[in-house]
Amino acid sequence: MSTLQFHSQPQSRFESDIRFASSTSCSFRPRRNFTLPRRFRPRPLSLHSHSSTSLRPLPRAFSNDPAVTEKPSICTADELHYVPLPNSDWRLALWRYHPPPQAPPRNHPLLLLSGLGTNAIGYDLSPESSFARYMSGQGFDTWILEFRGAGLSVQASNLKELKQSADAVSEQIEAIAKSVANEVSPQKQPTDVSGYLSDSEFYFLREDSIGIGTAWDEAKLVAELTEIFMRLSERLSGFLSESQSRLISTKLLDQISKLLEDSQLSERFEEVRIKLANVLEKQQNSVIASQIRDLSQRLVNIIEGGQRSVSPQFIDIQERLSSTIEDFQKQLDLIVKYDWDFDHYLEEDVPAAMEYIRAQTKPKDGKLLAIGHSMGGILLYAMLSRCGSEGREPRLKAVVTMASALDYRCSKPLKVLLPLADPAQALNVPAVPFGTLLAAAYPLASQPPYVLGWLNDLISAEDMMHPELLEKLVLNNFCTIPTKLIMQLTSAFGDKGLCDRSGKLSYRDHLNKSSVPVLAIAGDQDLICPPEAVEETAKLFPENLVTYKLFGEPHGPHYAHYDLVGGRLAMEQVYPCIVQFLSQYD
Repeated sequence: MSTLQFHSQPQSRFESDIRFASSTSCSFRPRRNFTLPRRFRPRPLSLHSHSSTSLRPLPRAFSNDPAVTEKPSICTADELHYVPLPNSDWRLALWRYHPPPQAPPRNHPLLLLSGLGTNAIGYDLSPESSFARYMSGQGFDTWILEFRGAGLSVQASNLKELKQSADAVSEQIEAIAKSVANEVSPQKQPTDVSGYLSDSEFYFLREDSIGIGTAWDEAKLVAELTEIFMRLSERLSGFLSESQSRLISTKLLDQISKLLEDSQLSERFEEVRIKLANVLEKQQNSVIASQIRDLSQRLVNIIEGGQRSVSPQFIDIQERLSSTIEDFQKQLDLIVKYDWDFDHYLEEDVPAAMEYIRAQTKPKDGKLLAIGHSMGGILLYAMLSRCGSEGREPRLKAVVTMASALDYRCSKPLKVLLPLADPAQALNVPAVPFGTLLAAAYPLASQPPYVLGWLNDLISAEDMMHPELLEKLVLNNFCTIPTKLIMQLTSAFGDKGLCDRSGKLSYRDHLNKSSVPVLAIAGDQDLICPPEAVEETAKLFPENLVTYKLFGEPHGPHYAHYDLVGGRLAMEQVYPCIVQFLSQYD
């Protein structure tokens, strides 16, 4: 393993030239209502569709559909593309940055992958602090992928729905920032878009109450209970495993049991409960469906009988049951809405984006350059390992990882995620509204008496990021994270390091078979991904193919987790190092 040697060059000329204003078109057709310095003006865009020589059908972007005239305001790229995921209504957002005409010619497009629960904004914080713009200015056709559930990636079946959803996401991101500036609680901001929790979802995750519900409606309750048990019997159409289905059905029945404190009713309920449990274990068919409905009716009849009791504990029992069922339905909906893990990104999101970029850019050897920060780099490691284990070509020319590792046992801050590795806990909290929670906590971290000041140290070292950019990063860059995704990532705290969802394949095991050059970058004060974790992962590659680079000096400057991408010295120190490395293989 080698250490990359390089000399930093002053970037004043680049900084003075790279002032830009973003286009407001939607990928599709840039609107030229701004002026760039001549050296950085984008070349005219070709809007014709590209044919493919691939034997399998390529993902088709919405940019080939009837023109959508404007991008969401939050997007500062030259173009915004959408790539559909196979067998899904997810449309992944790809931010594209064109090289200026005077930039050196390059042979391979560049894909940027973001970290856990983050969007593209971290790579493009401002004209003066934009990793994406810097790389395009160096001649790389640069693309940022936003994974499902992050940023402008949305669920939509047509262009109209897509634009409406993307605009809603953009407005929500901006609303959160404004609410913090106006000292309004960010969770009060209304939203119902992918990547963010609606009011009802947010408060459902915060509370586990069974408060007073709506008036009693026997037919409605029978129908709702039947639907819940049918969905559980069908394993939520594949979203839940058999053990998870058993856990969550037990939880519902436990909640109902608490409502029935009368011993006689409890005995009757237990009889129905046992039968329901047996039925839910069986394969779904019309007979089972009929049995589930009959048992749901019997359950409602038991509750109704309790309501007629004069005992005080049965006052409003029907309403409380209605509320319990309503909360439970919300939980099932959240489980379905946030049903993806790390391997979904690895097997579906990244390949779809790479395939689309190849079709658009047509590199002669069919390969891409790739850079990943945090989880983005972990995905690149996992891809190289998976290809090594299967004897496949990853179709990557070279890879750069920043603050990424496959073994996080030395990361103390991330160990707070370990409780979510419990499947039962994951079903209780299907998603973590990380962006909303971080935005709510930010005033306590950035204003006296700095009660949560330690949060800033996890993101950026002292004096390494401009306060306005740090605020933009915190308020605009983070999204809701599925607990299912966190559960798989917590395997990185085990002896085998990060594993696939089955737990059988360790992504550390096959990196020695990789033939792709790798530059592994670490920050000296990165508490989330400590430099020793980055170096240990780098040692797993063939020594002649890997370069490890640590940024930061004993007496400063120092680099924390996000300083490698958006720190004030990144453009002078980190970016040129990356360009020098990639240029060797481009």
